[in-house]
Amino acid sequence: MSTEPTEPAARRTRLTPEREAELYEAVLQILREVGYDGLTMDGVAARTHASKATLYRQWKGKPELVASALRHQKPVKLADIDTGSLRGDLRKMACEVDDDRMAQDTALMRGLGHAIHTNPDLHQALRELLILPEHEGLRAMLQRAVDRGEVAADNPALDFVTHMMLGAFIARSLIEDKFADAAYLSRYIDAVVLPALRV
Repeated sequence: MSTEPTEPAARRTRLTPEREAELYEAVLQILREVGYDGLTMDGVAARTHASKATLYRQWKGKPELVASALRHQKPVKLADIDTGSLRGDLRKMACEVDDDRMAQDTALMRGLGHAIHTNPDLHQALRELLILPEHEGLRAMLQRAVDRGEVAADNPALDFVTHMMLGAFIARSLIEDKFADAAYLSRYIDAVVLPALRV
């Protein structure tokens, strides 16, 4: 029989949107300064004048906190975009990119690259909280285009649009040592994505 004291279940209190945004911004700042491995819940608590108990009540741990911070700072959720045309939707997605923030985020994701491959919990959290919601938003956008008759339902490129868009972000920094800004993404959409979809 265990002799360890049992603690009452902590009640999850909802942070205000302003406080949550403050915490997320601090997480991203720390990530840029010391990387994923150097970020600790103690460090976030000290930077934000929050208790570790509060952090753990809101997020299960460091991977979920980091993934949530990355998701929160996105300028627009794909599920919120509906201009009435696929080209309009994709271009709006590209034009919502803040170039200064994108430059910072490109460097940030480079720094996270190694951690993603060596930390299964971070990989899973990023997939669940960041990648999959955006993937579903893009799928819904493409389905609307199919429903409108812009794209043939049997177009094989439909299965690879998420890969193409993610590739645009990753490849430019690797090949050209530049981040994928709004102008680049707009050209990429017109030259690669829409022709593949025969739009």
